[in-house]
Amino acid sequence: MDCEQFQTCMDACDRCAAQCEHWADTWRHEPHTESIADCISLAQDCAEFCRMAVAMMRRESHFTAEICRVGAEICDVCAAQAARHEHAACQQLASECRACAEECRRLTMAVICA
Repeated sequence: MDCEQFQTCMDACDRCAAQCEHWADTWRHEPHTESIADCISLAQDCAEFCRMAVAMMRRESHFTAEICRVGAEICDVCAAQAARHEHAACQQLASECRACAEECRRLTMAVICA
């Protein structure tokens, strides 16, 4: 496996996790967040999973392909949920999650084909 492929995916996961954490922290402290409670929970899940994926990629886990496949699914769900809201921060979150999902899918295919 090419280390650059791992690094590109790890960088995407780090950016996604940071964006998810920032977004969730920002909205969690806003009044009347009941309408986006699911989004906040999904963003927290996505951030946590991305951090775990990076840790597993760093140590070249045998489960990298599976972790990245699931990570792509989680990022896709988080992106879809965030994209439903018109707020610029939500759209930015959706964009970062989609980019991470794409990198995770790329890495999954590279690992499977290697």
